[in-house]
Amino acid sequence: MAEHGEQRPIGRRESTGTVGVIADAAGFARMCRYPSFRFTDHRGYLRHTERLLRTLAEEAGHVRVALFDPDGYAVWCARERLDADCAASRARYTAVDAARGATLPFTGRRPLRRLLPDLLVERERLRCWERATAQLTEAGGCPRCGAPLARCAFRRAAGMLPSLLAGPGGKRRHVVCTVLARGVPLSATLDALPEPTEPATLALCAVLAVALATGAPGGLVLRMTARGGRTEAMGWRLEAGEVVPLSEPEVFSAYCTDPLTGEPIPPEHGVHYRDARPLPTVLCDGL
Repeated sequence: MAEHGEQRPIGRRESTGTVGVIADAAGFARMCRYPSFRFTDHRGYLRHTERLLRTLAEEAGHVRVALFDPDGYAVWCARERLDADCAASRARYTAVDAARGATLPFTGRRPLRRLLPDLLVERERLRCWERATAQLTEAGGCPRCGAPLARCAFRRAAGMLPSLLAGPGGKRRHVVCTVLARGVPLSATLDALPEPTEPATLALCAVLAVALATGAPGGLVLRMTARGGRTEAMGWRLEAGEVVPLSEPEVFSAYCTDPLTGEPIPPEHGVHYRDARPLPTVLCDGL
């Protein structure tokens, strides 16, 4: 089946500096409804796409991978009044629409199958950033200084981050910030060893800023893991626009209680719960 799918592959006329890839089998199945899409097997399609990426990387030295969303593609073609069953339309969608979403560089050092999970994470991070910034934009003006509240809240969030990540070197720091914004969870994660990436930092600060600006409830969790495997966990409660440190018993209770049933669950092996330290208060111009 894969061999049949690879006899008439997508040509380079469907590729640009950014190559769109259908990451999951369900999306691939939806794409197969178009006769001009010559593949019949998702694995074979991914193998061909990786060969194309390697060729482009060798020839051009720079190529990026984007997620190709078949449903988004169908909507885009209808809006642009283009024939969806056409290779040129797929290439145009990749260049114009998909490339504006989550993308990652392809260097050939990692196979495509290992790059795809990171690409999916990047997509979720981008969606999180877009949702958070949209809510911040609607937050209005700061009651203290009159500046946009989004700017003041983001400044406060960014000012807390160095203290949050401070501590002995050599430890991996994993931060999760979750906010119940308008009844829908908004969550961002950040890994720092040694330094966090800029997109992850911006997304985390944006989610925290939503809690600070709107007063939405949520939580902030920090896990620090040493090279020997010892892990320490601490947390903060987000309420009424403030970041409240949790005590060791409160952190233990949060980790060892089922959030749906309220029933106790066993503590995670090798995790030590700690009192959270107060985070610094960064003031806006009105204070």
